[in-house]
Amino acid sequence: MATPKKSSSKAGSKKAKAKKVNFKVGEYIVYPAHGVGKVTGIEKEVIAEFDLEVYVVLFEQDKMTLRVPTIKASTSGMRALSNDLVLKDAFTTLKGRARIKRTMWSRRAQEYEAKINSGDMILVAEVVRDLHRTDAQPEQSYSERQLYESALDRMVREVAAIKKVDRSVALDDVLETLARARSRQAAKAAKEAEAASEGEDGTENAAA
Repeated sequence: MATPKKSSSKAGSKKAKAKKVNFKVGEYIVYPAHGVGKVTGIEKEVIAEFDLEVYVVLFEQDKMTLRVPTIKASTSGMRALSNDLVLKDAFTTLKGRARIKRTMWSRRAQEYEAKINSGDMILVAEVVRDLHRTDAQPEQSYSERQLYESALDRMVREVAAIKKVDRSVALDDVLETLARARSRQAAKAAKEAEAASEGEDGTENAAA
């Protein structure tokens, strides 16, 4: 009986190692609840008489350090920076039309917050797109503004880390993409309205 148990334990250990994700010191990562961080070290800690290896992650924007057990990095949602394809999809998402659900703000706010904390760059881009306001649009409420700025900051910091540019450069890139998209959408809406108006005038003249 003792031998099967020992074998099972080793199998479990191998299974755990298979799920382990490896990050290097100096590498930038994304942690769902905090955004972009930098692995500053891999240390050994003793907790309840067990040796535990942890990633030491610095979130400079929050002046916070997080210790994530290496064997739990994957299940915690900690991931590498998005690749170029995901980055392209995120900017394509920004260019789309805002999709605002007709539900109570409290429910929408919860959905937006869940997307921001998901660590998924596409979902974060959706929040930025949906909550972005131009000067011609109604002003945001305080809670909307907070969620928008949180999502914008998450996205901008990852864009900056991927492209290896300053945050200000990444911010300009995101905002310019939004501005161009809104401008095109406004021009298209105006053209459609004009065509509809001309169509109505033609119908009225024919009726007369």
